[in-house]
Amino acid sequence: MQTEAPFKEIIEEIKEFGGEAVKFCYQCGKCDTVCPWNKVTTFSMRKLIREATFGLPEVELEEVWRCTTCGKCPQQCPRDVRQIDDVVALRRLATSYGVSNALLKPVRSASASLAAEGNPFVQERAKRADWTEGLNVQTFTEDMDILYFPGCLPSYDLRLKKVAQATAAILEKAGVSFGILGVKENCCGESIRKTGNEELFKQLARENIKTFIENGVKKILVTSPHCYHTFKNEYPEFKVNFEIVHITEYLFELINEGRLQINKEYGKKITYHDPCYLGRHNGIYDEPREILRRIPGLELVEMSEAREESLCCGMGGGRIWIDTKMAERFSNLRIEEAVSLGVEELVTACPYCITAFEDSRLGLNYEETLQVKDITEILQEVI
Repeated sequence: MQTEAPFKEIIEEIKEFGGEAVKFCYQCGKCDTVCPWNKVTTFSMRKLIREATFGLPEVELEEVWRCTTCGKCPQQCPRDVRQIDDVVALRRLATSYGVSNALLKPVRSASASLAAEGNPFVQERAKRADWTEGLNVQTFTEDMDILYFPGCLPSYDLRLKKVAQATAAILEKAGVSFGILGVKENCCGESIRKTGNEELFKQLARENIKTFIENGVKKILVTSPHCYHTFKNEYPEFKVNFEIVHITEYLFELINEGRLQINKEYGKKITYHDPCYLGRHNGIYDEPREILRRIPGLELVEMSEAREESLCCGMGGGRIWIDTKMAERFSNLRIEEAVSLGVEELVTACPYCITAFEDSRLGLNYEETLQVKDITEILQEVI
């Protein structure tokens, strides 16, 4: 009994933190066959779940922090083991015990910055709306139709600011009544929640919800699929329901309604990458492709792993803050395939994916061979 008690206690803690579904696993190993990590190294989700089932997870090791929450294994699992919930439960367990290692140092930094400034990049809250400089972007008021929520990367990152700016230019061109909340915004909290910091997620979410309600927000337009997923699927846990729209859905609607006219050709061969949190997690596959197909002169070529089978960029599940060895980056595989297809541009609709692809493009010396673009950047050029 002395040896069983601590194991039993850990199992109960894992269940309390949301990992009860580990008990459904019968070790078929399908998760391992589809996990993107096994394209670049060796990793066993099956083994991780088995250890959790027996109350023996080694939460201080990198294995617990590898999962990018891409959604491929739950998609294949015959027993609804809910691997993402289980991994996040293990991370919550680690957080509750104060587990720390060198790998998690940037996560600690992001957490401190989120708590202090509402963003994970150690940037001043006061500069959150600086991306609007020179643009006709107004502060949101209750009489406006849409709150545009660009998210953290498009607000602060030099490369991703271009995406927010392109989005604002398109909305203005279409005559959309929109505004932003700028310094009043917090990070949506999705990635920090996936690292196991539930309390910080709740803090960010409650502050955002309070801000949205106080400002009369009803419809929120987002750039990031991670914001989309969180606002749409996780904020309702706080008994609120805002109308959440991803930019690709909205642009497709504007084009269909004739409010946005495509006036120029785009004579380039491109391929489109499905972000995990836009595609697998939320089923948005057709709208981005239909937008691209409406552009004259554009040739769209599909990659071998597309739509439900799309290859993760590697940035989800909090991995955006954790350094991944160059040889183990999934994004390298995506860049290599895009180059092999002979396309000029790799196009996507997620700030995380763009960040990963830009890093790999430079690291693999494809600066002159391939460009990485958000779908809004292309659309801005042809309207």
